[in-house]
Parts: sequence; structure tokens; C-alpha cells
Amino acid sequence: MPSHVLIIEDEPDIRKTIDYNLSKESFEVVQAASIQEGEKALASNKIDVIILDLMLPDGSGLTLCRDIKSDSKLKHIPVIILTAKTEEVDRVVGFELGADDYVTKPFSVRELILRVKAILKRGP
Repeated sequence: MPSHVLIIEDEPDIRKTIDYNLSKESFEVVQAASIQEGEKALASNKIDVIILDLMLPDGSGLTLCRDIKSDSKLKHIPVIILTAKTEEVDRVVGFELGADDYVTKPFSVRELILRVKAILKRGP
């Protein structure tokens, strides 16, 4: 049974690249370009891990991360933040709000996929 990954990223090229590479590794991928699309995808799909950009057109990914981690039905879903924000304070805030991992752009797709696999191996 393949794992389901939700990518919430407003940059189409990044979304497509991650989707393509995860699909090659037998993951089922759902894409969202905004917080609103991400929330709809979470409501209508079984999601095992979320890759979340912080700077989205309709708000902050940090707010969405906090909302996911405070929702009893969603808090078990691991969140990997994928962002251009590289400052220590940004990483600390991400982890404080419940992120399971933090990857900065530019990033290695291969490393990101390995991080997804490692998080899924840990289990809930």
C-alpha cells in the first residue's frame, strides 16, 4: 500500500519536481498550491506526510502547521517544512509549532525523499 504525500507549495516547478520524484518511488502524491487547496486535500484524502512551504499566496505555512498539529484528527500527520527561510529563528519557530523536519531551499530532491521515507519509518 503506497504512502500518500501532500505537497503544499505555490511554485509549480518545485511541486512538479517533487511529485515526479516521489511518484517514481511509488508514493501517491496530492498537490496543492495554497493553504486553501491544502486544507481541501487534507479533508478529502488519506495523507501520511505533508511537505509544506511557509510562504504561500493565501497565508503562512506556519499557521497551517500549527492548525494541523492542534487538530486531533490531523496532528498525527508528519509535516516537513520546505522553505527559503534559512535563519535559525525560522527553524526554531517551525519546530515549536510542531514541524517534524525542516528543509531549506535550494534543496536536494533525493535528500527530501529520504527524509520523507525516514519520517514514515518512524510511524505515528
